[in-house]
Amino acid sequence: MTTITREKEQKFEAPPGVVLPTLTDLPRVAAQSRPETEKLTAEYYDTIDLRLLKARITLRRREGGTDEGWHLKLPDGTARREVRTPLDRSGDPAPDELTRLVRAHTRDEALRPVARIETLRRKTTLSDPAGTSLAEVVTDEVAAQTLGASATTVSRWDEIEVELTGGSEKLLRAVGKRLRHAGLRTAGYGAKLERALGAEPPSRPELSSHSTAGEVVLAYLYAQATRLKSLDPAVRRDEPDSVHQMRVATRRLRSTLQSFPAILHKPAVKHLRGELKWLGGVLGDAREAEVLSERLLAAPATMPTELVMGPVEARVRVHFAPREADARTAVTSALDSGRYFALLEALDGLIAEPPLTAKAALPARDVLSKSVRRAGGRTRRRIRRALRTPAGRDHDAALHEVRKAARRARYAAEAAKPVLGKRARQFAKRMKAVQSILGDQHDAVNARAATREIGVHAHLAGENAFSFGLLHEQAHRDAREYQREARRVWTRGSGWLLGRVRGRAACVTTAYRMPPATSCTSPVTYEDASLAR
Repeated sequence: MTTITREKEQKFEAPPGVVLPTLTDLPRVAAQSRPETEKLTAEYYDTIDLRLLKARITLRRREGGTDEGWHLKLPDGTARREVRTPLDRSGDPAPDELTRLVRAHTRDEALRPVARIETLRRKTTLSDPAGTSLAEVVTDEVAAQTLGASATTVSRWDEIEVELTGGSEKLLRAVGKRLRHAGLRTAGYGAKLERALGAEPPSRPELSSHSTAGEVVLAYLYAQATRLKSLDPAVRRDEPDSVHQMRVATRRLRSTLQSFPAILHKPAVKHLRGELKWLGGVLGDAREAEVLSERLLAAPATMPTELVMGPVEARVRVHFAPREADARTAVTSALDSGRYFALLEALDGLIAEPPLTAKAALPARDVLSKSVRRAGGRTRRRIRRALRTPAGRDHDAALHEVRKAARRARYAAEAAKPVLGKRARQFAKRMKAVQSILGDQHDAVNARAATREIGVHAHLAGENAFSFGLLHEQAHRDAREYQREARRVWTRGSGWLLGRVRGRAACVTTAYRMPPATSCTSPVTYEDASLAR
């Protein structure tokens, strides 16, 4: 059985024979247990070039203690997630259930034992007045030896580790302060394996107002590539919102490659842009099916009971279940494909040896400001184009293009925030608002089409399709209102990067008019009408 826990811990270097100070006077702590001793033996697995360790991931097979089994530790912001499976027979390889969660890093490289660590642990539990565990403070005597082709290296050290079990971060900080006051130092490593192998965690240069344009853009690309790979295990486990977050990281990467041709040679990144578009499309199909399903399943609850006629919820589930299953299968297949691994290799290569232009060495403020202005101007041009587009499907498509342009402008501003500061943050915030509202409008347009399709199937099956007509009308009204709101957001937020539009402010709406009269044999569809005033 697999279990997942979230770790929040601190690690300290300790002299031999260290004695824990009294901790019962810390926030909410009422009792400090006597130390319990246990002996732990762990074998750590990684690729020959330590890809997991470089990504702050550890995979081990532990014997002894109360948490005996296979442990996979994954970064999760300032904390870590631990995925556990039970022990198998001694000598068996790492479970497929865990190794598939790290394929974004290992790809086709084999995992092998890289270190063996034995720990004599003395565990103290801090409890509240009700006896509930708040934190565990462990004193470890560690003996480690490296494994593999290189000569075995043996090392020994002592450390103290504090891990929250039910307490707050305030308690974690208080324990850390008490231990430092007692003379201990915060450890310079995050995992025992780092110290055993003498590995240095990867670091990136700090950005400042003097950074070059190339440094700023590459830092953003590195952050998004790291984010993309860190989300891979969550998507494989089908965790909530993981597909959406991975899609966002993919879009940010592709947008950055599009928005800064003055910094990255355009021909050199063209193929990678195309592959990111492919991955984003696979994730997008899954995400859109998920969003539409959730929207239409929730909608009947907002309607008066007497207006919900027929098996509305059941009909929605029947409609979306196969679509969601197919989209999920497509995502899983994509993440296990050679094409996906080649994309990740290309990302790693881009960051390691970026195809920079001569302007990449110039001060970031001047170069990036022009790039962000260009992205903002592109948004404005697409809005004007939408204004000239007749009502109907083409108008919806034009608004979708506005949304994509606003998203690109937002991400360009986000990348430039370290040097452009407050004004870039404000502009990114406004573009996010436009993007979000037009995203809602796009979802409403899709919901309108879906409710019509489901309603037709319900009618043909002999069911009452009245409720789907109401949902269709509501989706139409939602789309119209989202356009109105988008106009208000845009006219407030065109801002310093774009300059004010002379005369009438730019907007994303058109005058509303009803569709032309139709005969009784021609179905009336709102796709033929404008969606906003």
